[in-house]
Amino acid sequence: MKILVADDDPQILAALRILLHAHGYEVVLARTGTAALDAAAHEHPDLVLLDLGMPGLSGVQVIRAIRGWSTVPILVVSGRTESYDKVAALDTGADDYVTKPFLADELAARIRALTRRNVPDAEEPVVRFGDVEVDLARHRVTRSVGGQETAVRLTPTEWAFLEVLVRNPDRLVTRQYLLDHVWGPGHANDSGYLRLYMAQLRKKLEREPAEPVHLLTDPGLGYRFVPGARS
Repeated sequence: MKILVADDDPQILAALRILLHAHGYEVVLARTGTAALDAAAHEHPDLVLLDLGMPGLSGVQVIRAIRGWSTVPILVVSGRTESYDKVAALDTGADDYVTKPFLADELAARIRALTRRNVPDAEEPVVRFGDVEVDLARHRVTRSVGGQETAVRLTPTEWAFLEVLVRNPDRLVTRQYLLDHVWGPGHANDSGYLRLYMAQLRKKLEREPAEPVHLLTDPGLGYRFVPGARS
């Protein structure tokens, strides 16, 4: 698997190259936004690790350009910690965001999450987590309780909310994306909807709604569906 690492700090580049090589990845390095975009086009990486503050093109500009022709996973690794920067990168098309300094194990886990395939293909569009099964083709949700399969009734809005999350496993889905996708344009300030419907989904699908392990909140940013966690 090939990973493109774009950062203007030579020490960060060296550290990431060593870390990624140790995990068996092939690494391509870029020190400017322009070089990162060129490498993304010609090296065909399986994942892009990208800093936001680079010369030439900014990280956000690189994300926007890549998203014009590719769905390659993009993981931002940046020293910028403000919610504004995170939301801008994620709304532009980044799949996840890690702040510097980062833990090597956490970064490796984020990479694995972005590159593994959790959603079944079109021939069997069924997602399972905990005791829940989501059939995307049939718009049907069931839970196995005491060995008995029970249908879970969701409202159309609850289904739309859940569908976005389960189609993006282990990825942060921003509040803005959810509001636009589920409720449509003009609801940018209606984040109360998200809290309400997430609470309803947790009540119906989590074993312990007050301590969710599959339907998680990234404070200030959005929500994340984690299918691999154990209830």
